[in-house]
Amino acid sequence: MSSATLEHMRCADVSNLWARHGQARPLICFAGHTDVVPSGPLEQWLSDPFEPSLREGKLYGRGAADMKSSIAAFVCAAEEFVAAHPQHPGSIALLLTSDEEGPAVDGTLRVVEKLKARGELLDYCIVGEPTSVDALGDTIKNGRRGSLSGTLVLKGKQGHIAYPHLARNPIHLAAPAMAELTATKWDSGNAFFPATALQISNIHGGTGAANIIPGSVEIQFNFRYSTASKPDELQSRVHAIFERYGFDYELRWLHTAAPFLTPEGELIDAMRSAVRAVTGIDPQLSTSGGTSDGRFVIDICPQVAEFGPVNATIHQLNEHIEADAPDALKSIYRQVLERLLLPA
Repeated sequence: MSSATLEHMRCADVSNLWARHGQARPLICFAGHTDVVPSGPLEQWLSDPFEPSLREGKLYGRGAADMKSSIAAFVCAAEEFVAAHPQHPGSIALLLTSDEEGPAVDGTLRVVEKLKARGELLDYCIVGEPTSVDALGDTIKNGRRGSLSGTLVLKGKQGHIAYPHLARNPIHLAAPAMAELTATKWDSGNAFFPATALQISNIHGGTGAANIIPGSVEIQFNFRYSTASKPDELQSRVHAIFERYGFDYELRWLHTAAPFLTPEGELIDAMRSAVRAVTGIDPQLSTSGGTSDGRFVIDICPQVAEFGPVNATIHQLNEHIEADAPDALKSIYRQVLERLLLPA
């Protein structure tokens, strides 16, 4: 029987698990996270968010969609596959973290660093994120956009609002520059990605008093960018815009995710055929949505894709999925293993 290893990789306060069955290539990994976002007001849930509840054909609970059902499904799929094929070619791995909804610093990123350092690379990885939109199986994520955030601190001169000639209002100074930022076309996207987009998320200025011109303003903005742009290019273009306005400013950058894309190939083909066989749906490929741990896995794996249940209620009160979704997910994940590991 193929050898199995089980490693608990604790980094700071984060619990991670790397489990592998087999030593040969190809290595197929299922990746997921056990942490969840807060429940929100308990009194607004129809049942305990941390006790699974079945009602009217739906499974309720925090993490039902994001993404405990996926974890249960791919664990059972791997168990069934190994039981049916104990001498299977290749290897199957599980990568579980408890730090995806939080800072995402000591979770999948650290496991990937350790695997890379010892030369343990993946061939295929399926992240169990809830990707389906209207029905289980309608969407496979074959990539994600990058995320680049900027924090602008623009300095003016505080003064009495009745004497503007004795002050410099930084909000007024910032307004035309920020308008130019939001109107700029950063790129046109490509066949898989929409155009890079910038959004202003927060503006902080003033003392709270209505009769004081503030001495500075802080503005936070974020790029969700495609593979058609590079983060250093975006930063340079932003600085060039600010320099033209000649104001006194500081700008801090935080790059939290690079874009990744898995082109059509063995993994996407196997996933598509498995979804069709189980659901009868021909899934579309998408790179929409936020970031995921796929951005870390891509560093040691050439083919990364995400697939899971309908995401309509993730992070909401009374999060739920269809009660039969976990079993359908298990069948899809198992068929992907069969298509990738068993000879035709």
